[in-house]
Amino acid sequence: MQLRENAMRIVFMLAACFSIVAVFFICFYLFINGLPAIAEIGPLNFLGGMEWRPNNDIYGIFPMIIGSIYVTAGAIVVGVPIGILTAIYMAYFCPKKLYKIIKPAVELLAGIPSIVYGFFGLVVIVPLIQDAFHTSGNTVLAASILLGIMILPTIVSVSEASLQAVPDSYYEGSLALGATHERSVFFVCLKAAKSGVLAGVILGVGRAIGETMAVIMVAGNQAVMPGSLLSGVRTMTANIVLEMSYATGLHREALIATAVVLFVFIMIINLSFSALKRKEAKS
Repeated sequence: MQLRENAMRIVFMLAACFSIVAVFFICFYLFINGLPAIAEIGPLNFLGGMEWRPNNDIYGIFPMIIGSIYVTAGAIVVGVPIGILTAIYMAYFCPKKLYKIIKPAVELLAGIPSIVYGFFGLVVIVPLIQDAFHTSGNTVLAASILLGIMILPTIVSVSEASLQAVPDSYYEGSLALGATHERSVFFVCLKAAKSGVLAGVILGVGRAIGETMAVIMVAGNQAVMPGSLLSGVRTMTANIVLEMSYATGLHREALIATAVVLFVFIMIINLSFSALKRKEAKS
């Protein structure tokens, strides 16, 4: 028995080490190939440049950075309130018969491939925006709505699990003090589960930032500064996918450098979340 436990402990340790080593090699590859390109182009020219013209050796990704921020912020506005409210409904308000329908539907949303979401956006969301605003439907708004739908399963699943994990005594104690059902849920249970809910939001934001194929199909893919929600946009992920297949030399290195910037964005989000959790734990 002792031998089996030691063997399993070693297996678990190797699995954890493999994850760490994988992340290390990904970081190493990105930075070793991307940083020289940033140095050659110039950090200010690369990060703050307004034009992307590979044929003229002009590589400025500022419009793509802003485009990624716009699309991700739009997805947060669309997906986060709906996702959290859906999780609250499923955890505290949903009848059991209806729960048996909603829960598999949410899980099914998580399993739909990105290309299918993109096709849905192309044939449904884009024409609706065209008819409503009499403009090109391939816009920031279309990408934001589509990404908001795509991040729903992550936010709903993680948030609902966190709400279900709140001890019943919290809810019962709130009722005993005279609070209503709704007040107990929103001001006691939701507050107790806010760490898990925030984790779901962060995971959803991470998916929104890294999504590629669906965004390519609805965003317009214009490497220019978006002027409004009804402007076309190109995100950093879309820029990499659209040009990596034929890029060579400095052009290819600039695309890898774009991936470095994207990686740093995601890392900042995760570190911010970790810092917030530590602050909550101390308080």
